[in-house]
Amino acid sequence: MADTGIRGEGDTVVEAFIMGATALTGVITDPSLVDGSSKIHITCRAAGIEYLFFDWINTLIYEMDVRKMLFSSFDLTITRGKELMLEAEVWGENIKKEKHHPAVLIKGATMTELVVENLGGRWVAQCVVDV
Repeated sequence: MADTGIRGEGDTVVEAFIMGATALTGVITDPSLVDGSSKIHITCRAAGIEYLFFDWINTLIYEMDVRKMLFSSFDLTITRGKELMLEAEVWGENIKKEKHHPAVLIKGATMTELVVENLGGRWVAQCVVDV
């Protein structure tokens, strides 16, 4: 068992979530090798922004595993109501070992070093994933 950290940064919390998702793909392969030929829809809900990032990353890991896909492009919105809701369109393709040379299998996100915060005008979203 091993762990590795993923971190996304951006001018907005949405950009930080997108960069965190790109970092997740980067643990497995070079994201530039992944074509965005297939699209899926993802919805996540949580009581707080950190839990929303945790659910977002775990949902992506689940979709990668079940669909045997890697993702390279992300379009998402976060809205506030009774709870936070994330709606995303995610583009990717089926894993091709000869093309992607997957380095590891990610088992899940952990709450270790789970942080989503605005640091001096830049948003950061990070956590540790179990590989």
